[in-house]
Amino acid sequence: MNKDIMICGVGGQGTVLASKIIASAAMAEGNPVHSAETIGMAQRGGSVTSHVRIGQDAFSPLIPYGHADLILSFEPAEAVRNLKYLHPEGMVIVNTTAMKPVNESLKPSGYEGETMTAYLKEKCCCLPVNAEEVSAPFGSTKFFNIIMLGIAAGSGRLGIGAETIAREMEKRIPERFLEANRKAFETGYRIGQESQSI
Repeated sequence: MNKDIMICGVGGQGTVLASKIIASAAMAEGNPVHSAETIGMAQRGGSVTSHVRIGQDAFSPLIPYGHADLILSFEPAEAVRNLKYLHPEGMVIVNTTAMKPVNESLKPSGYEGETMTAYLKEKCCCLPVNAEEVSAPFGSTKFFNIIMLGIAAGSGRLGIGAETIAREMEKRIPERFLEANRKAFETGYRIGQESQSI
């Protein structure tokens, strides 16, 4: 299997954990994996981008422009910013809920995310997901990163088995949070399966 997967968002959304689970699950299935993270002022809500390259065709950890098979974006503006990496036949799974930067509270521009989501729908194969809505049963959007993993796996675009991902989650998520995260993954997986016709 050869896959180039980009995970992007802002600090605190769990993008790094999601990328590590994807990478370790791909390795567990016998694939060579290269990965890299670009972390700005992540703890202060800055951009976070992870590149995960799976398969024999990857000779460096960074995805070239136009090669990403899948972009998992936890923030709509980050999806637009990284759209140059997407392959023409690739897919973007994007959170429609905007994470407003700090300067938005100082000088409001009206950024809500709808414009970015509409742009993505025009430009590429795009599955929009509202993090607040799908995370509501779990009481926190902190589970959205695992929901996104489920969506990616259920869509068939990730190319990694759900059971393998579940085993890697067990290794990386504290036991007291594991059952809720399993349910979050299952919720995402169902959404992903429903999106396969996109």
